[in-house]
Amino acid sequence: MVGLSTNGLMIIAMRALQGIGSAILAPTTLALLMDSYRDQMRTRAIVYYGATGGLGASIGLVVGGLIASYASWRWGFLLNVPVGILMIVLTLKYIPASKKVEGKLDWLGSILSVLGITALVYGINGASHPVPMVMTGILLLVLFVWQEKVSKHPITPLKLFKDRERSSAYIARFFFLGAMISYFFLTPQAMQQVYHFTPLMAAVGFLPETLPQFVFATLVSRLNEKFTNTQILIAGTVITLAGLVFAAVVGIQAGYWWSVAIPMVIIGIGQGFTLSPLTVAGVANTDKEIAGSASGVVNMVHQIGSSVGLSIITALTANLISPVLSYDHAIIIMVVFMLISVGATLNIGLKK
Repeated sequence: MVGLSTNGLMIIAMRALQGIGSAILAPTTLALLMDSYRDQMRTRAIVYYGATGGLGASIGLVVGGLIASYASWRWGFLLNVPVGILMIVLTLKYIPASKKVEGKLDWLGSILSVLGITALVYGINGASHPVPMVMTGILLLVLFVWQEKVSKHPITPLKLFKDRERSSAYIARFFFLGAMISYFFLTPQAMQQVYHFTPLMAAVGFLPETLPQFVFATLVSRLNEKFTNTQILIAGTVITLAGLVFAAVVGIQAGYWWSVAIPMVIIGIGQGFTLSPLTVAGVANTDKEIAGSASGVVNMVHQIGSSVGLSIITALTANLISPVLSYDHAIIIMVVFMLISVGATLNIGLKK
């Protein structure tokens, strides 16, 4: 329906509907993997799950640039229709129906979480009165936490956050995605505004990130035989930080190869090493009672970190008219986000 939309309001409404579907699909997929595999095979399955998520975001930029250059933007959304149909067919054929489990949905908690996050993101970037809106979002999220504490059927059991490895992984993922999604969103724009690239050239210009990420993401399962998940995770976030620092020091004005291509190679290697271990850490030490909730929190943090991070960066750079200054300042903020992510992964290493 997004591809068939006739106005902006319809696009927003249909994207919201698409988001509801994604919110169901992503944690359910991870929960199925956790139920279907055990021990080392479970870790390997989650590694591949995390790798595909990161690769999808990177490859999507290249495909989107091709579509924008040679067809209508609508095809970027309509292209997902046959893919969705194929997924439905494969699910019905290969995934057996699970036993029905009786339970109740925490409607109040669900409503408070949606309203809280919406108010927070809108307050950061878009509201005419940002401070009251942000304060409203924070208040609603506090009420959400209280509701989860007293509810008999919480959508987010608070005991998920009692484990240092999981809670640190959530913090690391929040700020990692805040930096990376902002990088994916702003860098193609910078290439078009500063270097005057076409959408196709900007898409091809992202290959130095996409290709290393693909290669190194496939190595994670083999590296797990020699190194712990935490060691790979720390290495990945540190390498990603190095790539962003390189980009921040050089500045976008130094030209594509120095400012974008070389940092992208470093960032691609780091991201390839990071997303899968982050997913493993986010569902670590769970039992059957909270495994599904842990999967949901991993994907919730993924999406909220992306939205909040990008909102903060665009809000802080909105008054900078020069695309060079705007991008350079944005990269510095991404470095700060990544520093927090590195600190959280180091905290996982200290868990024992």
